Parts: sequence; C-alpha cells; structure tokens
Amino acid sequence: MAAMLYVRFPLSLRDVEDLLRERGIEVSHETVRYWWQRFSPVFAAEIRRKRDQQLRAFSKWKWHVDEVFVKVNGKWHYLWRAVDREGEVLEAVVTKRRNKQTALKLLRKLMKRHGKTEEVVTGRFASYKAALRDLGALEKQRTGRWLNNRVENSHLPFRRRERAMQRFRRKRSLQKFAAVHSSVYNHFNQER
Repeated sequence: MAAMLYVRFPLSLRDVEDLLRERGIEVSHETVRYWWQRFSPVFAAEIRRKRDQQLRAFSKWKWHVDEVFVKVNGKWHYLWRAVDREGEVLEAVVTKRRNKQTALKLLRKLMKRHGKTEEVVTGRFASYKAALRDLGALEKQRTGRWLNNRVENSHLPFRRRERAMQRFRRKRSLQKFAAVHSSVYNHFNQER
C-alpha cells in the first residue's frame, strides 16, 4: 500500500510515512523508499503485462511521440514518451542525447511491443523524420500545430510528481520511476 501511495499520488516519502502513522503503522521514510524500490517495479510489470494484451489490438491507430527535458543531478536529460490516442503511456525512454539513434530506439521498442501503427504524430524535430525514414514509415508521420497536445498533456502528471520528489539524482532512477509511474498512472487514470 505504501509503495502504491507513493507512486500514485504526488506525495513525498515523509508524507507517506505520516499517512501510515495516522493509520497506526510505524515505519520510517527509508522503509517506504525501500518498499518502493523493491515492489513498485513488480506491480508495474504486472499491470503492464495485463494491459499489453488489451492494448495490442487497440493501440495501432495513432501514436503521439514527444520528448521532455528533465534535469538529473544538474545535467539535462531527455525523457522520450509515446502515448496512444487515449492518453495511455505506451513507452518511456531516458537518454542523454536527442538524436536520430534515440528516436529509432524508441520507435523500434514501440513496434516490438505494440506492433505497427497507422499514424505517428510527432513534433517538427528532424530526428523523428530521419528515424521514420529509416523504418520505412515516413508516410505515417503527422506534424502540426496542435496535433501533439495529447502527449504534451501526458507530461503534466509526471511533472507534478517530479516536483514532489524534488528532482532526480541518477538517470537510472529516472528511467525506473518513469516506467513505474506511467504504468500505475495508466491503471488508475479514469479521465478517458
């Protein structure tokens, strides 16, 4: 329960500690952190496994792909995210660079897990065009002024959570959190 509270809501470790104390459970914030590191990936993998079976048939219509800048220990990194037409986060990848190889990595990972899509909505960043050209899917790319709002809005819950955590200190912890957060957020998101 503590791990799910920490991931699901924008709470700090000490906030979760206080909530559990109110319920009569005495744990330290370090215990909550340990539980999050130990059990959250297990929960996320189970949620993802069940959802992948359902999404495989329906996530092929349209993907929205975008990257967001995230500071990790004072240095800028990029969190590349892919979202389907309903706002479900399909994939999240953290990299130091913002180039064609990274775009290819994300798109190949998406296609391996979810199959091919009918349309890929991206920003006007040239790496997307080059990556889609290499994959032979250039005609599927759509760019436009407000077409990518779906993925831009999907960054908001992540940003809210990032502020509560007071940023990230390691790239690996950002990747782990992005994967867990997206799975748990998809599971509890009732706005669709």
